Amino acid sequence: MDGRRLPDSTLEVSHVPAEGLRERKKRLMRQLLSDTATAMFLEHGFDAVRVAQVASVCGVSEKTVFNYFPVKEALVMDRLETTLTALCTALADRALTPVQATLTVLDGELSALTGRLTADADADAEAEADTDADESREAIRRFGDLIRATPALRAYLADMTDRSAVAAAGVLAARAGMTADEPEPQIAARALLGLWRVQADSLRRHLSQAAAPTLLHERVSADVRRAAELIDTGLRAFAAAA
Repeated sequence: MDGRRLPDSTLEVSHVPAEGLRERKKRLMRQLLSDTATAMFLEHGFDAVRVAQVASVCGVSEKTVFNYFPVKEALVMDRLETTLTALCTALADRALTPVQATLTVLDGELSALTGRLTADADADAEAEADTDADESREAIRRFGDLIRATPALRAYLADMTDRSAVAAAGVLAARAGMTADEPEPQIAARALLGLWRVQADSLRRHLSQAAAPTLLHERVSADVRRAAELIDTGLRAFAAAA
């Protein structure tokens, strides 16, 4: 919460412990369930697909699906918990300002997405085709449309945002020597979480305009950083008051 200059949007990759066989099997099953459900929801609509149908396609029981995902909506937004954990971990790092920490998490997610687009574009170049990259961009667009058009998913996203705000406010309050129910950490947390909406809206706006994934990343990052600079001004005042 000090006045240090915002860094370029880069993501430090820390050492990740070796994954055991059991953990790998669980991760792959979780990914299979989420990917299958998302594809079915995109094709038929969220409300038209039952969890039992997703389970059947994946060759598991409905109970197994709910062991991995407590509610149907989580099948679509399976990364929200991961994002919350990453954000709280980053915010707790006192070597970074809250805005720097948030930008690190956001850029990691954006880099993963544009990285997939780059891989698809490279595959198209090798095959002398234009299918994979175009389909990937369309899938990103349709995924956003699915969330906006589905009340249950919008409600789940709002609930997760509230949960994230409470958790982030707790971390910010601890950094400032305050309690989480005070207004400064509460509004700071919600302002930082608002950067995810800025990134999502910017991605949708530039998705069809930026031909190269690198250009898409550059334009979206620029939009997010413009918003972040505005937030950083307020957080510096918060730090001074604390």
